[in-house]
Amino acid sequence: MEGNGSEKLLRAVEDESHGSKEEDFKGKIWMENKKMWVVAGPAIFTRFSTFGINVISQAFIGHIGSTELAAYALVITLLTRFANGLLLGAASGLETLCGQAYGARQYHMLGIYLQRSWIVLIVITTLLLPVYIFAAPILKALGQDEVIAEMAGNIALWFIPVIYSFILSFSCQIYLQAQSKNMIITYLAAFSLSIHIFLSWLLTVKYNFGLKGALISTILAYWLPNVGQLIFVVSGGCRETWKGFTTLAFKDLWPVVKLSLSSGAMLCLELWYNAILILLTGNLKNAEVELDALSICLNINGWEMMISLGFLAAASVRVSNELGKGDPKAAKFSIVNTALTSFSIGLVLFVFFMCFREHLAYIFTKDHTVAAEVAHLSPLLAFSILLNSVQPVLSGVAVGAGWQSVVVYVNLGSYYLIGIPIGVLLGYVLKLQVEGVWIGMLIGTFIQTVILFIITKRTDWEKQVSIARTRVNRWFVEAEPTDHNSGAA
Repeated sequence: MEGNGSEKLLRAVEDESHGSKEEDFKGKIWMENKKMWVVAGPAIFTRFSTFGINVISQAFIGHIGSTELAAYALVITLLTRFANGLLLGAASGLETLCGQAYGARQYHMLGIYLQRSWIVLIVITTLLLPVYIFAAPILKALGQDEVIAEMAGNIALWFIPVIYSFILSFSCQIYLQAQSKNMIITYLAAFSLSIHIFLSWLLTVKYNFGLKGALISTILAYWLPNVGQLIFVVSGGCRETWKGFTTLAFKDLWPVVKLSLSSGAMLCLELWYNAILILLTGNLKNAEVELDALSICLNINGWEMMISLGFLAAASVRVSNELGKGDPKAAKFSIVNTALTSFSIGLVLFVFFMCFREHLAYIFTKDHTVAAEVAHLSPLLAFSILLNSVQPVLSGVAVGAGWQSVVVYVNLGSYYLIGIPIGVLLGYVLKLQVEGVWIGMLIGTFIQTVILFIITKRTDWEKQVSIARTRVNRWFVEAEPTDHNSGAA
């Protein structure tokens, strides 16, 4: 009897302890998801809004004239994508620095890193100016139609304020994300998008300013949220991390430059990969139908990519914060949680696009030939979306841990030494057309994803904590005594 009573008591204690562990695990998942979505949610919405600005501008310009539409598309897809990739990549070095410094509670360093990033980005943007000033001759040299190239050269000059807006846009977003204070970005993005729709209608339809009206509205749509973010930062929204403008921003710039350049190279190699897909397709037989079908697929893929980039930001912030705190287990847990969440969404979209295929094409076109080609390409689109649900998360982990220089070599090898040559072989030599080119590109992305997965899996996260601690301590500087009096804190 006594023995039975003891056994029952022991089992009750074990059950209670098992229940508490289960509750702890559920609580841990809940807290991690909360931290992840605080970053991912606003990041996804903001990227949708930014993508929407170009779509709205394109829609209004399309009603002005076909030459203007073609010229605007050239400026967006070739010039601005090039600048956007370079500047976003360079700014993403800030994700490593701000995320790890915030985790290490070196709060005032975030403001210093932000200002250092501004200096680097201003220099890079200014170096890009000749591309926009001489856009017309550059596009003519690339074989574009002379009339369209001239119009694109005119539009490119209007886009100079837009590329300068990227400096504040990318850097402030990253700075706020590192502190999980990016809900303000969502409100500003929604406000900017609403204003852009109204202004585009007012200036192009109501007052008939034509192309100028659409471009003025586009510039304002890019700048309004940036001004709002800057006011929020300097007027007390980030009291712990913003201590005013400081000369310390000019100290130890070289490490920031190196990290920015490796981050820029890493992201550019990814963004330009898709541009090469379009260029290769344009040289195939029956290119018009192929390009129309591909543009529809890439448009859908582009919208979905905004979700993936939101999870990239979340992975980067969570990993860098936990490494800065010195908690390798939490960093690993956040990686698994973010990857599984993103993959689950990708899997749902994969099934959706596999099921609907041709029906989706009729949203964008009435041409049955193009719709049939979209249906033919839909399995490749679905697999692209599935890969996109994992690959950006792993890239975000790399950014959060500061592995950008390693990923540059991974991207070079998998994309440019494997993916593109296979795409050319399948598309041109084996005559599989756009399908062959895309399969080659997918193989490159798959190989890159597998390599990043292996690197992440085999990483000694204890060692990464030590590396992060060394980094934040090496670049740490004491705040200037007068910092709280200078600037708006």
